[in-house]
Amino acid sequence: MNKASNNKTEKQNVGSSESQISIFSERIKNLTEHLKSNKKDHNTRRGLMKLVGKRKKLLSYVKTKSNEKYESIIKSLGLRR
Repeated sequence: MNKASNNKTEKQNVGSSESQISIFSERIKNLTEHLKSNKKDHNTRRGLMKLVGKRKKLLSYVKTKSNEKYESIIKSLGLRR
């Protein structure tokens, strides 16, 4: 087992709900920009809606576990204006 890869996974926990929400938010932002210039791209629109649903489910999960984490995620990502 490589020790360097072990440290990398500890520093970048991409499996946690918080990091998944931030990854989804970044992808949602990119897809939204894409759809502004490609209005008839319905396959991308469908993918965007699926991502929004996934993020919504993860946010509700985090809210049930810890309301403080939920509030910090919402504030840091600039959601729910």
